[in-house]
Parts: sequence; C-alpha cells; structure tokens
Amino acid sequence: MPPASPTSPWSTPFDGDLAEDLALALRLADAADAVSMARFDSPDLDVQTKADATHVTEADLATERAIRSLLELERPADGVFGEEYGTSGDAARQWIIDPIDGTANYLKGIPMWTTLIALAVDGVPRVGVASQPAIGRRWWAATGLGAWTDSPDGAARRLSVSPVDRIDRASASFQSISQWDDAGHLDALLRLSRAVWRDRGYGDAWPYMLLAEGRLEFVAEFDVKEYDIAALVPIVTEAGGRFTAFDGTESIAERSSLATNGVLHDDFLRLLHPPTTP
Repeated sequence: MPPASPTSPWSTPFDGDLAEDLALALRLADAADAVSMARFDSPDLDVQTKADATHVTEADLATERAIRSLLELERPADGVFGEEYGTSGDAARQWIIDPIDGTANYLKGIPMWTTLIALAVDGVPRVGVASQPAIGRRWWAATGLGAWTDSPDGAARRLSVSPVDRIDRASASFQSISQWDDAGHLDALLRLSRAVWRDRGYGDAWPYMLLAEGRLEFVAEFDVKEYDIAALVPIVTEAGGRFTAFDGTESIAERSSLATNGVLHDDFLRLLHPPTTP
C-alpha cells in the first residue's frame, strides 16, 4: 500500500479513539438513508432553486435535519457544518455533512447520489462515510482503522488502492469538461486525457470510491466545498491513496480536489502543472 506524503495532515497519527465516532457516523447514514429513499424518484418531489442557482429538494433538507437531530442527541458539544443549514456550534470537533451529494441526479431519479458524513478534528477529516442507498452501497473509514465497504454477502471488505505506477496505464475520472474549462484548466485536461490509458467523467462522489477500491488511479474536480469532499478524504487515504487540492495543497478548503492511488500523485501533479519556460 503506497504511503501518503510524510508531511500530509491526513497521514498524521491521531491520538484518540475514533471507533465510537465511526459507529455513530454509520448510524447517521442509516437515518439519512431512510429519509432520502422515502422520497427518491417521487413524482411530487418538491424542488427549489437556491440563490447560487443550484437545486435543493425537500429530501436534501429533511435528510440533513435527520442527521442533525441525531447529532444533537449523541454529540451535543460537537459543531456541525452542513450544506443546507450552514454552521452551528464552535468546536474543535465538527461534523461535515452533504445530505445528498448529486441532487441533480436525485431529482431526475438517477440513482448515483450520495450522503456524505465526516468528522473533522482540528480541521482534519478523521471519519468519513459515503452512502449510496439507491444502489445499495456504502463506504466508510476512520484514521488508523482502515477503509471499508460492504460486500454482496453483507461482510465488510477492506479497501486498497491500485498498485499502478505508470500514468499510461492509469484510469482517470475528470468529472466534466465544462468544470475544467470554467476553472481555466482545459489544457491540463487535454494533457491528462492524452497521457492516461482511459478517461471518463463518472461524476460526484462515486469515482473517489472507485479509486479507493483500486478501480481508478486519478480523480479531480473543481468548485467543491468542504462538505463535498471531507468524507472522501479518510476513505481515500486509509485505502492507501493521497488526497490534495488541485495544486497539491493539503487542504479541503481550496475549492478543488485531486485524489490518486498515491504512487502516481506527484507524477500527476507534474503532468497537470508543467514548469513554464521563459
């Protein structure tokens, strides 16, 4: 399993027991799945447009409320940062929630959407759960406890990234052409697509899970908020991968993400950011 960068905050050993927090995060996902699935693909689903022109459904709001209600009972001293209801509390421990990542898919009845639940301690994501109930899949991790997913027989299976060590043998997910174009990185996307073995735009949280399962070697996107990626960090890194912003910064607040199998991370950074010649 390839190591994370020795200077990465994600790889810093955690002096504490996260097992109970991970167990709670899984219960939060259970509660969220019950709410979101009750309204999935409903013909009378209420859909509104937010100030930023993105959509929000009644299920987004109800799912986040369900998570917050359980946190209020079980972790009243912790802070919460959710996409729909903002920040509450002021604590070193903060739960970061995206109740339905992929709302555009949800409201169209497309099953590729995810509930993302993370616990960050002093700003570093330490627990992550990604649940896709419409396809019956879930992934979870905590620092020092490994990354896991559910198997068809119900048993938990430990995740590990792929050992691929050449870009021309790597499979990449780039999310969308327009996203890279809007961010001013269309040339970098063309270099990437010409260099890798295979490229596809799988979209949203799922490709990060494919990366953690060893099925992809690269995922990157732009215009992401902390709640879009916080839960993904422990899953990718505990599976042996590396997670940074697009420029290599070790932060979830840079509005971009770049996740790899670790072995190829620096190679991908060099490919995407070639040195400029005078």
